[in-house]
Amino acid sequence: MPLPEESHFTIDDIYALPEGERAELIDGNIYYMAPPSRKHQEFLLELAGVIREYIKKKGGSCKPYIAPFAVFLNENDKTYVEPDISVICSPEKLTDKGCNGAPDWIIEIVSPGSRRMDYYTKLFKYRTAKVREYWIVDPEKDRVTVYNFESEDTSEYTFSDTIQVGIFEDLKICISDTL
Repeated sequence: MPLPEESHFTIDDIYALPEGERAELIDGNIYYMAPPSRKHQEFLLELAGVIREYIKKKGGSCKPYIAPFAVFLNENDKTYVEPDISVICSPEKLTDKGCNGAPDWIIEIVSPGSRRMDYYTKLFKYRTAKVREYWIVDPEKDRVTVYNFESEDTSEYTFSDTIQVGIFEDLKICISDTL
């Protein structure tokens, strides 16, 4: 008896999804996404606002983007993600469709249905794609896990801690202060 064929989807399959349906594509596998909760959206908007204001004040080439924003991590058509917050400092990576290559900083806000993806699958993909810094903000645990892939450091913080942003030497964020 023949083995069942593996499904290998491409970015074309993502673009062919019915209107309003969201999914990510990692190594040819589609992962459907539930709509975010109100709390998730509050975290997203407040954190993105702090980052946006900092970047506007400092100037430079970095730009923040919030989901849904397409990030094509690899040079193939098998991986497409929509991080909650992406900060891209290389304008040449940006097109009208999104970001080609690794953002400098990615923040994922954990939802009940995304826990495994954020802590395992995306952690591996972001590290191997050469994202410089990855934050996992976990509202259920009141924790932030910060991965600085350049220095290979990993740190855990509570929402009341002040967190030094690795890619910006003078930006510190306290999650409790943003909410």
